[in-house]
Amino acid sequence: MSTLLILLQAGPQQNGSFTFILLGAMILVFWLFMIRPQAKKAKQAKQFQENMQKGDKIVTIAGIHGTVNKVNDDGTLMLETSPGSYLKIEKSSISMEWTQNINKAVSTDKK
Repeated sequence: MSTLLILLQAGPQQNGSFTFILLGAMILVFWLFMIRPQAKKAKQAKQFQENMQKGDKIVTIAGIHGTVNKVNDDGTLMLETSPGSYLKIEKSSISMEWTQNINKAVSTDKK
């Protein structure tokens, strides 16, 4: 409590440095809790999309379930939704979270 009174009663030189330190702390907290986790998640999603292989069961962000039939070099893939029915979709339209959840459910059902 007494340090707060001292800071409030400080002159313009000390008050300016306190404001600068407070602004730096706010930027650090913003980076730690907002920017860093989002960048980490984007990196994981990109790696997930690059490691896509034929036979993987996936779910798109639109909720379409299917199996990867062919991975193309142009950033697309052929998705088999039912036997003999194929869709050409972008790799970026695959939901990493939903795909992981559906594959976890399949693996626990097999046990």
